[in-house]
Amino acid sequence: MSLCIDLIDDALPQTQCRQCGYDGCRAYAQAIVEGAPINRCAPGGREGIARLAELTDRPVLELDPDYGHEAPFAVARIDATRCIGCRLCAVACPVGSITGAPKRLFAVIEETCTGCALCVAPCPMDCVELVELERSWTREDARRAREAYLTTQRLRSAMLSKKDAEKEHDDATKKAVLDDVMARVRAMMHPR
Repeated sequence: MSLCIDLIDDALPQTQCRQCGYDGCRAYAQAIVEGAPINRCAPGGREGIARLAELTDRPVLELDPDYGHEAPFAVARIDATRCIGCRLCAVACPVGSITGAPKRLFAVIEETCTGCALCVAPCPMDCVELVELERSWTREDARRAREAYLTTQRLRSAMLSKKDAEKEHDDATKKAVLDDVMARVRAMMHPR
């Protein structure tokens, strides 16, 4: 059976949490195709490992405790009384579920939060917490999360490209001004 990265990726929960040790679900899917263990996805839990075992024709294993533990679905929440608007949580969010005004207040859009917990550690005010919900993560949630992740990555890439282009333009402008100044200085020092 030839393994397909797309099939493996589709079997993963798309939380993009990186608990597996890879840079998101697609990177873990590629690693599985290349031989990585199938039991490193804590958000997928036993059910996810069983799906991966079936797809890879490998035995079902227990979740490797070095990569987390199976837990109920949770979303991030920000304590508004302690948020200083530093944006570190928003930058860490792989699916763009955190929004706000710099130096003011940030909040989580719970409907799109994957519960990845990547926003918790960078918060200098310790005001981000995970709150368990009374529901399970579904395949439909995973589909929406993948779309949100891909959209967020495209937007971030476009913003970086724009910033790079602006910097290149600014650098060229500065060089042209400096060249002009240097030409004038040379002309003043060596009149004809």
